[in-house]
Amino acid sequence: METQQAITPAPTAELFIKIAVSNWQLQNTRFNSILDKLTDEELSAPTAPGRNTGVYLLGHLTAVSDGMLTLFELGDKLYPQLEQPFIKNPESAELEKPSIGELKEYWHNVNTILQQKFDAMQPADWFTKHASISAEDFTNEPHRNKLNILINRTVHQGYHMGQITYLVKK
Repeated sequence: METQQAITPAPTAELFIKIAVSNWQLQNTRFNSILDKLTDEELSAPTAPGRNTGVYLLGHLTAVSDGMLTLFELGDKLYPQLEQPFIKNPESAELEKPSIGELKEYWHNVNTILQQKFDAMQPADWFTKHASISAEDFTNEPHRNKLNILINRTVHQGYHMGQITYLVKK
């Protein structure tokens, strides 16, 4: 029996970037699929007793993704008004929030803009410092780069997607 030998491409910066960006896109596609299955009423329910609602998680993920624009130095946040109710405060603070329809629109807009900006980035850009690290610290910790932030945000989104999945009726 003849064995097949795997063809392993030489690891390149472009390959690592493609892996990270495609996983970020996959998480967005999966999250969008969950959102499409949920009614506004279902999305308004807590994911578990005493836990955040799907609406809060949608707002939180939108605000975090929106923050990537400034973190990557790609422009200003599109929806800075999401910072207070969805990042700086817990849902229990009961601050005024946009409607579910607005949050869904913001979510799609942020991810569309991010994808356009990511597509325009050059491979070397991904390995540069992000806005939250000083040049001195980055010299000592070059792994704290934009690609690392993308990987972190992808994992973060997956974590919250696991929570919101509990809202989908079987």
